[in-house]
Amino acid sequence: MDYEKRGGLLASKHYWEATELRRSLNCNGCGTEGWKGALVPDTIWGLDVNPACNIHDWDYAEGTTPDQKNAADFRFQKNMIALIRQSAKRSWTGWVLKIPREYRAFTYYVAVSESDASVNAFKDAELVP
Repeated sequence: MDYEKRGGLLASKHYWEATELRRSLNCNGCGTEGWKGALVPDTIWGLDVNPACNIHDWDYAEGTTPDQKNAADFRFQKNMIALIRQSAKRSWTGWVLKIPREYRAFTYYVAVSESDASVNAFKDAELVP
């Protein structure tokens, strides 16, 4: 699979080429669908991390092997860190919150990389045409 970086975020070319409608059908932001997903914030200390979450959703839908799941989880963390560092360069509040945001991003990464729920989400994910 080919990956491309845009705006500092790494995603498959299929993700970047998809229409907004197709992305919205395949990606739901941070957390799972339903009430449990509503408990997972789409922000980390006020910073919107939905773009990283959406890319992660897409990666899960495209992936088929455990190695692809692990790569998707690692890309998720890298993309969150990229958003955090971009924010730190843009504003003093982003700079001040950089370390707490990076710590929180790591907790998101651990949640997706080590939970049974994320293994099931990976197995169940399919791209909607």
